[in-house]
Amino acid sequence: MRLFAEVLVASLMVIGAFFLLVGSYGLAKLPDFMRRLHGPSKATTLGIGATLLSSMFYFLIVKLDLSLHELLIVVFLFLTAPISANMLGKVHILAHHREMDLPPTGGGSGWATLAEPREPDQAQGREAEPRT
Repeated sequence: MRLFAEVLVASLMVIGAFFLLVGSYGLAKLPDFMRRLHGPSKATTLGIGATLLSSMFYFLIVKLDLSLHELLIVVFLFLTAPISANMLGKVHILAHHREMDLPPTGGGSGWATLAEPREPDQAQGREAEPRT
């Protein structure tokens, strides 16, 4: 059982280190902001997640101590990293692109980031009352 625990912890550490290396390399070497955004938001998130899981398994299997701090960090990281990457991408689109320069969305609507704000009544399908 001890050998299995050591192999599990070591393999999670190696996987985590590999993803961290790939994410850091992508952050440093990709040519523009939107491509560079994927390094920390995708690969590095998986690397930190695997590293924290290896720490959690080490303390659980070897030290017989359940540590939920690492699990909470992984959950919060997986929840917040995609949201922050989405927000950074939208800010980049708003700051550097016009709607006519972007590729078509493939649907009936345009880019939601660049859409004109609608009145609340129009969003629900009702006509807005005229303002006086």
